[in-house]
Amino acid sequence: MFNKKMATLVFLLLLGMTKAAIAGRLSIVMDDFGYRPHDENQVLSMPTAVTITVLPNAPYAEEMARKAHAQGREVMIHLPMAPLSKQPLERDTLFPNMSQDEIARIVRDAVNKVPYADGVNNHMGSAMTSSLIGMQNVMQVLSHYPFFFLDSMTIGNSQSSRAAAGTGVKVIKRNVFLDDTANEDDIRQQFNRAIALARRNGYAIAIGHPRPNTVKVLQQMLAALPPDIVLVRPSSLLNEAFSPAPAPLPAPGRPRHQFQGVPQCVVKQSPPPVYADAMFGVIFSSLNQAPWVIQMKHWFTSAPGGY
Repeated sequence: MFNKKMATLVFLLLLGMTKAAIAGRLSIVMDDFGYRPHDENQVLSMPTAVTITVLPNAPYAEEMARKAHAQGREVMIHLPMAPLSKQPLERDTLFPNMSQDEIARIVRDAVNKVPYADGVNNHMGSAMTSSLIGMQNVMQVLSHYPFFFLDSMTIGNSQSSRAAAGTGVKVIKRNVFLDDTANEDDIRQQFNRAIALARRNGYAIAIGHPRPNTVKVLQQMLAALPPDIVLVRPSSLLNEAFSPAPAPLPAPGRPRHQFQGVPQCVVKQSPPPVYADAMFGVIFSSLNQAPWVIQMKHWFTSAPGGY
């Protein structure tokens, strides 16, 4: 028999489903962990849906991976891959002409150095990810691990999706770089662009780096996240790779203050169109992660009479 408490529960459940149906899912991924413990620890104070990617040969790689995992945070291996431009490279950077055995050795070593990894994304990599043969070797190696691959899209003609065909490795792609410049206004503009994409297409993946201005902007923006935007882990978006692609939002103007700091995943050309999201995918994925659902489940199971 329905009582007042049960009626309220049902109403809130329906209200939450309606809210989830119109919510956009936003995934924030922070690259290059392992070098800046002060700034990285500030990232680890952000919501646990913010994912970190760790450079395997960085001095604090294992420490940061273990800290993030202890929080229940998703951890990824930030696998160094060869860029088209000449710049300083990480040790064990992957090149298109490497044998599959050599790639397997480097990945195995990275797995040992970044414990609890859930997936992999590329550090730099415009030369490597644009090589079909090179990426086929990478995907064959990754197929032996329970990893997904987040393509940082440092070049528009990345072959990651083609290379993964038939391997069982799921590929998702970055939509927005938050900090191509170190200017706070530019970072804020890119964050708002990610929100707009999440609203328009159902989801968006934004990549940033643990630098002071990026951390400062994220602390501000995440604290004031709009109610129709749900922060999610990238692994919750794995099925979006198979959705049809809508027209992308217009690209913002050229950054005013180009960042000249440490090498990072720099975009070489415009990324391909953003993938669309099915509305019912939003409903079920958002519901599973919504705090009010957890609260309602607890209320329901603890209600007198076994409701």
